[in-house]
Amino acid sequence: MRIHSLWKKYGDHTAVAGIDLTLPAGRFIGLVGPNGAGKTTTLSMVTGLLRPDAGQVEIGGHDVWQDPVAVKSRIGVLPEGLRLFERLSGAELLSYIGRLRGLPGDEVDKRAGQLLEVLDLSGARNKLVVDYSTGMRKKIGLAAALLHNPEILFLDEPFEGVDPVSAQTIRGVLERYTRSGATVVFSSHVMELVESLCDWVAVMAGGKIRADGPIAEVRGDAATLQDAFLELVGAGRTRAGQNLDWLGGGGAR
Repeated sequence: MRIHSLWKKYGDHTAVAGIDLTLPAGRFIGLVGPNGAGKTTTLSMVTGLLRPDAGQVEIGGHDVWQDPVAVKSRIGVLPEGLRLFERLSGAELLSYIGRLRGLPGDEVDKRAGQLLEVLDLSGARNKLVVDYSTGMRKKIGLAAALLHNPEILFLDEPFEGVDPVSAQTIRGVLERYTRSGATVVFSSHVMELVESLCDWVAVMAGGKIRADGPIAEVRGDAATLQDAFLELVGAGRTRAGQNLDWLGGGGAR
């Protein structure tokens, strides 16, 4: 996948400032950065959900905006602020998504059943999505994104608000997916998670890519990816307690 000179502005605010990035296939890739770095905007443009002001994105040799049908058949997306058809059950949602993708009914039912089982949703297959917990919503959204067996899976903060059990289930499915040779790209601001899952990372801040490459290369001589990240984005620790000498000690004074 190749991103070339991608820009997005909202009035006077530049959310993404002309980034260039080539992402390797068959890897577990983290797009990391502080809140407001431009991660969600970038993923939205890359996946065809948001039109860029300038630039180009190619996936599998196809331009995202010139050939959207070819691109969207190759990708799966779990966006931030996931919106689902809440008055369908989990099984009905997957059945609808699969048929919308053009898969044969028998194949949809087979894949949906397997995904529901692996993601520990079999017991909730007939439960309305509106009654799903946050973790269950993330898992059914992941199932919908995987149903057509995409080449690349894009996930925006897939573990945010998810309980440890659901997070472990999601992690296991994603690791199995990448072992098959597919690619996962996910955004996060939790460095420990990225370091434990990913083998390739791009660090973003202020709408720009500050570093990219294999985890070990980006980490460099730093003890952890977190330390390297703080250095790359210019987040010094010296301001943490400045001007707060009144804080603590018990009681208002």
